[in-house]
Amino acid sequence: MSRNSGVRVGKYAGVSVTQDPEGREIGNLILRGLPRKESALIFPALEFVRLRLHQVLHEAGETIKSGYFLNEGLGSVLASQPDGKNVEVGLIGKEGFVGLPVIFGFKTSVLRVVTQADGTAYRVDVGAMLAMLPECPELERKIQQFSMILAMQSTQLAACNRLHNVVERLARWLLMSQDRIGGKVLPLTQEFLSQMLGTRRASVTIAAGTLQKEGMISYSRGSVSILNRRTLEDASCDCYRLIEQQKTKWQSETR
Repeated sequence: MSRNSGVRVGKYAGVSVTQDPEGREIGNLILRGLPRKESALIFPALEFVRLRLHQVLHEAGETIKSGYFLNEGLGSVLASQPDGKNVEVGLIGKEGFVGLPVIFGFKTSVLRVVTQADGTAYRVDVGAMLAMLPECPELERKIQQFSMILAMQSTQLAACNRLHNVVERLARWLLMSQDRIGGKVLPLTQEFLSQMLGTRRASVTIAAGTLQKEGMISYSRGSVSILNRRTLEDASCDCYRLIEQQKTKWQSETR
C-alpha cells in the first residue's frame, strides 16, 4: 500500500489527478478523472501492481476480494462453460474497473477475468473501497457509468458472435484490443484467439490468413502486428463502430 496520502494535481484544486503519490503517471481514466478530495481518500488504499500475461484477476464463482483499476494492459471478460470452453463477452482496459459486481452488493461473479497482456493496475481491497464510496460520489458515479458501457459492449458482442463471420469478428477484436493495449503489436496466439472468438482454431487460422494477405496484419508465432488500421476497420463488422459511437455519445452526455 502507498504510505503517502498526497497526490499531485494540476493548477486548480478541482482538476483531476495525473500522478500517483509515487510520481507514476496514472493511466486509468476513472482514477485520473477524480477530483482532488476523492483522490486523497482513495489513493492511500491503492496498491500499484504488475500484471502478467494470462493472469486470472477473478475466477467465476469465487469471492471477489480485490478490485483492479487497470493502468496498462487488457482484461478479457470470459463466460466459462462446464466443459472448460470460454467465450469472451467483454474487454476492459485503462478506461475501466475489474470487480464491478461488488459495487452493486454482490460478492461473486459468473464471469472470469484474465489479462491478455502484461500490464499494471491499482489494486484495492473490496472492503476498503466500499467503505470509502459514500465519501466518493464521483468515483461511484464513474464506476457505475463504466458498468453500463461494459454491459452495452457485452450485448453487442453477443450479437456479433451470432451474426458475423470470423474474419469480421477477428478484425473487430483486434481493433478493440489495440484501443486498450496501445501500440501495433498484440501478444496473441491463434489458440487463444479461437477461445476468445468462440470458434475453431482452424477458422481463426483462415481468418488471420485473409487479413494478412490483404496487408492489414502480420501474424507470427505468439503475436499479431497491425499494419493498416484503416483497412482493418473496413474489414470489421459494424459492431466496432456501434460500440464506439454509443460510448462516445454517453461520454458526451455526462460531461
